[in-house]
Amino acid sequence: MDAKNKSLIIIGAGMGGLAAGIYGQLNGFETQIFEMHRVPGGQCAAWKRKGYTFDGCIHHLFGCDPRFRLYQLWEELGAMPRKLAPVADCVSVLGPDGRLFQDFYDLDRLHDHLLALAPQDRLAIEHYLQGIELCMRSDLTGAMIFGGMPGMLGALPLMWQLRSHLKPTLGQYAERFSDPLLRRGVPLLLYSMPDAPLLVHLIRHAHGTQGGVAWPVSGAAAFADSITQRYVDLGGQVHYGQKVVKILTDGPRAVGVRLADGTEVRADYVISDADGRKTITELLDGRFMDERIRQYCAEPDDESNWAVHVFLGVNRDLAGEPSALVMLLDQPVEIAGHTCHSLEMQMYPFDHAMAPAGNGVIKVELFSKYSYWKQLAADRSRYEEEKQRTADMVIDLLEAQHFPHLRSQVETVDVPTLLTWERFMGGTHGFNNAPKKPFNVMKSMTGALEATLPGLQRFYFTGIWATSAGALFMNALSGRKVVQWICREEGRRFTAPHQW
Repeated sequence: MDAKNKSLIIIGAGMGGLAAGIYGQLNGFETQIFEMHRVPGGQCAAWKRKGYTFDGCIHHLFGCDPRFRLYQLWEELGAMPRKLAPVADCVSVLGPDGRLFQDFYDLDRLHDHLLALAPQDRLAIEHYLQGIELCMRSDLTGAMIFGGMPGMLGALPLMWQLRSHLKPTLGQYAERFSDPLLRRGVPLLLYSMPDAPLLVHLIRHAHGTQGGVAWPVSGAAAFADSITQRYVDLGGQVHYGQKVVKILTDGPRAVGVRLADGTEVRADYVISDADGRKTITELLDGRFMDERIRQYCAEPDDESNWAVHVFLGVNRDLAGEPSALVMLLDQPVEIAGHTCHSLEMQMYPFDHAMAPAGNGVIKVELFSKYSYWKQLAADRSRYEEEKQRTADMVIDLLEAQHFPHLRSQVETVDVPTLLTWERFMGGTHGFNNAPKKPFNVMKSMTGALEATLPGLQRFYFTGIWATSAGALFMNALSGRKVVQWICREEGRRFTAPHQW
């Protein structure tokens, strides 16, 4: 059957939705995206405050070197080539005593730095570096995510060599070190998650050592805009300020959407890049659920997670500061209902588009609970007061330990919470809107998708409800894979600049 007369409706202009639109256009489908907000990108977002750019998304952008398959993905989507700023280190950890552990991408520099920092930990240091070097022997991310079963089988010999690095979490691996800074710092190298697998960090580090991790100049909004432009150039349409309130069905098939103004738009396929819970329970009225899907839609556990940012636009030159810094605290401090033993932050001294000349941006990310902010939001004044109090506490801590006179240099402050993202993205629990299911490392690393609903034909998810991972490149890849599935359903060959 010829796909030229077939149409796709995509709900949401996030990374998965934009990618689905691009690959749909490349394969002869007529596509249109309905986006409730006035800008594209979803969680790939940044915004301006008094001349400063506050980036809420990009930490470490994978796929910045043509040697990697992820670069080919970004190239297909129109995000590469682009101006990139190199980053010297993966993460740095600052101790309360002023000692600084910098996890340099340059392995010779990292070797010398670690031995100077903790000569007594030579064996552990050598083992750590060996893991990075082994991960550099292959494009592991590309092999596992794009290579399918052949890629997985091809990676097995390298996995055997990495066998002593496969099992431990970062928290467990830190026990190899006797130096107190490394024992406290190593567990926090992957977004302050001690339970994260060591291997994931090693792969990321290896990717960065080979030039595959960099900063896209101007940040997330410009990155999303370039992908949106690619979609529009291919003939796709984005309808901004158009909220989808229902997915229309005819028996077991999705056949279109109804907008908030009552307009109904028909299509042969419907793809949702929107929040999965609302898609299933509201847009589809809960009609296509089995026990597994009901579990996925259950309310997320009320646990502390990344829930609030403190953005500071400062009249301060941040040149020489690390791009990502974890600041260990001498004493635990309760901020926003969570006991903090450290503060994780990002700075952008290498990108002059982020701040006025000579100034800089500091983004501090904090753990908290969704329920904490939801309860406060019942009283807007209390909610705003707590945001201000959170910012004040963060500024005081930064000033006391690493940034003298910081308070007098702060020119603007912004404190988005999960409720901010919930309002911006139209979902539940802000950007922590993944399905409630156990995280499977292997499925995540291989790009496996769960993109359909029981009993509903011609409907697919993209984004975090398909991947469960939330990584930018995984969400983009989900859009590609879903269009591949639709092409297979239509009996035609999937077309893209690169074939994997």
